[in-house]
Formats: sequence, C-alpha cells, structure tokens
Amino acid sequence: MTEKAVELKGVYKAFKTGFTMKKVEALNGVDLVINKGEVFGYLGPNGSGKTTTLKLIMGIIHLDKGEIKIMSKSPNDISIKEIIGFLPESPYFYDYLNAVEFLDFYARLFSIPKAIRRDKIRRLLKMVGLEKRAGESLRHFSRGMLQRIGIAQALINDPEIVFLDEPMSGLDPLGRAEVKEIIQGLKRDGKTVVFSSHILPDVEAIADRVGIIVNGKIRDVGDLDKLLSKRVSFVEVTVFGLDRDMLDPLKGKAKVKRILGDRIVLLVEGVENVDAVIDYIRFCEIGIESVEPIRMTLEELFLSETKGKSK
Repeated sequence: MTEKAVELKGVYKAFKTGFTMKKVEALNGVDLVINKGEVFGYLGPNGSGKTTTLKLIMGIIHLDKGEIKIMSKSPNDISIKEIIGFLPESPYFYDYLNAVEFLDFYARLFSIPKAIRRDKIRRLLKMVGLEKRAGESLRHFSRGMLQRIGIAQALINDPEIVFLDEPMSGLDPLGRAEVKEIIQGLKRDGKTVVFSSHILPDVEAIADRVGIIVNGKIRDVGDLDKLLSKRVSFVEVTVFGLDRDMLDPLKGKAKVKRILGDRIVLLVEGVENVDAVIDYIRFCEIGIESVEPIRMTLEELFLSETKGKSK
C-alpha cells in the first residue's frame, strides 16, 4: 500500500482584504493526497491557491477548517520541521552573507555539527552549481543564482519531503535543466518533492502526478500519463491506396494531415468519428497502416481545466 506523505481533507482558508475587510476564499474544500517518494507538480493560474496550500502545509499560516497531515502528524508538530525543506516563491535572504555563511547559518539552526556542516555545504553548492561562487556575497547573485542557493538551503537538513514554490522561476534553460536534475536526483534518493510551477513542459518532464487547482478548488489530480491518455485530442489514421477524390465523404470527420508517397495521414477530428472513418476506409477496400491516438499535452489539459474558470 502506498504510504501518504501529505494529506489534506476539506481544507478551507479565507482572508480579509482591503479597506472594507472583504472576505476572500483562497481554498474551498481542498482534498489532496501526495504519496511518499513521488514528484508532485501543483498547477494553477495566478491567485488559484497554490502558495496558500503550501504555506498551510508548512504551518506558516493556519487553516480555518479541515485537516492537514504530514507523515500522519500535524504541521504544527515541531518534529515535522526536521524532515521537511521549503523554498518559497519570493524568499528573503540575508544578502550580506556569502553562500557558505548563508548555508552555515541554516545548518546551525538544525544543530548540524561543524564537521558535518562543512562537507554538506560543499556538496550542496556543487549540486546547485555554485561551488565557484562560494565566497561571494548574496547581494551580487542574480535571481537564478538566488533560486539555486535557496534550493540548497531547503536541502540543508536532508529532508524527507521538499516543498518548492516556483523553483524554476527566473532561470534560463540551462538553469532549469539543472533544477530538474536536482529534483530527479532527490526522487532517486527516495525523497518526496512537491513543487508548483507555471513552466508546463518542465512539469511534464519530471512530475509523477499533478494536481490542478482553480479558484481554490481541485479540478483534477492524478498520474500524469493516465490523465493525459484519457484525453485524446485527435487520432491519426495512416492509409495507403486512397485517392484524393475519395475524401469527400469524410468531410467534417477527417482531413489530410500530410502525404507520404503513396500513404496519406488522416487526422480524425474527435474520437467519436474514428469508427465511421475506419468503416469507410474498409468499405473502400483501402489498406490501413496504423491508427494512433494523439493525446492531449499537459498544457492543453491545463488550459482546458482553467479557461474561463479563473476569477
């Protein structure tokens, strides 16, 4: 049986904002399970409740209703702080410290012995590609470098569960690739990684499961491959021996995508039309080389769940 790393049941959170102290619902009945050892991608448009969810899980803010468990314990249990790491979306760092001093400060908060701290800091700086900037003040770091030193900070206590809020924000393609490799390395080490991101191709590349939240409610959650395979956008049917003048009966059901010598690739618009197209091809005694479903991409899934639903 899969062990739960994080579980949310009926989580509700509202804030009072503005001069009139108007009540705004940030989360409304969120149920969510994150399994131990998986990489979980948390998606949603701006203001959907992603950061609020992470802050509630971390115990930075408190929920109004519902229940949150981390490894079967409350986020307020002090022992939980020893097994989690967190990088917020817009962290504040003591920028007068250099990289080594910065990580040493956080290591001492966890009472890590000096001899162990020295080796751990060296390894973490190498992991995030900052070993050559170890003695440089953080005030001279770029946004991307600050993101990477922030990830190193989140790993200083060798946590079982790592929460990263937009960890690839502000990074160039090389930097994003490095962060993805870090996350995949954490998974290989058996750690649980929960991260939010708006860079959908990166999520699709590394997430085992995803959750999509819109207006404080979970719209979809599950194994990425299964979520996408259930949503077939088109079906490609490759045939040979089909004359162009035989295509008229297929109007509104299929169109020519490309011609490859004596083969024609038909793009069937809608799964409901596949049987009719194949029946017609067989009636014409035309050879069928392949029938290939074209599944929805993560970006298409995300847009289908969020379009017209955000406030």
